[in-house]
Amino acid sequence: MNAPVPRPQRNRNRGLLVLIVVIFLGSALVAGVLRFSGWRPEGMRNHGELLQPPGDLREVGARTIDGGEYRWNPAERLWRIALAPPPGCAEECLRLSADLDKVWRLFGREADRVHILWMGAPPEGAVRDPALRVLREDAAFRAALPRQDDPAGVPVYVVDPNGFVILRYPPGFDAGHLREDLSRLLKLK
Repeated sequence: MNAPVPRPQRNRNRGLLVLIVVIFLGSALVAGVLRFSGWRPEGMRNHGELLQPPGDLREVGARTIDGGEYRWNPAERLWRIALAPPPGCAEECLRLSADLDKVWRLFGREADRVHILWMGAPPEGAVRDPALRVLREDAAFRAALPRQDDPAGVPVYVVDPNGFVILRYPPGFDAGHLREDLSRLLKLK
């Protein structure tokens, strides 16, 4: 036979059960409020501007400067850094080429999964690494890059493996921010 539980112990057990339920439901409620208020942890935020809607380069038949076709092959899982500087871009483009080269080199073993798409001929003295793909001038390509005619300078874009332009970095951006955002994206399989 079971002996009756003394009243003080029963009250303590009930109190403990209520405390467990409050902790569980309270944390779920706080998480829900944070989620639906739009809050995100600092480590989960991207530095580039998330483009809504993204630009679409899938149907753009980009051609390399030597006449070959640049294909969007999603199966290769290649990410692209794209820019379309205006003709005559010199000092800013030299800085951009050096910054993009550093970013590309810092990817290490993942660097093979990144191409740098540069529309038009880079200026004399620009860094030319194996990831650089120089594209012919193309109005459709330029049109797919949102707000690329920025009077402040040359913006840089991140293009996903499918050919969607998803992030924009304004002129004068910090190259470390591009590296951080793209390294997170490279971890996606």
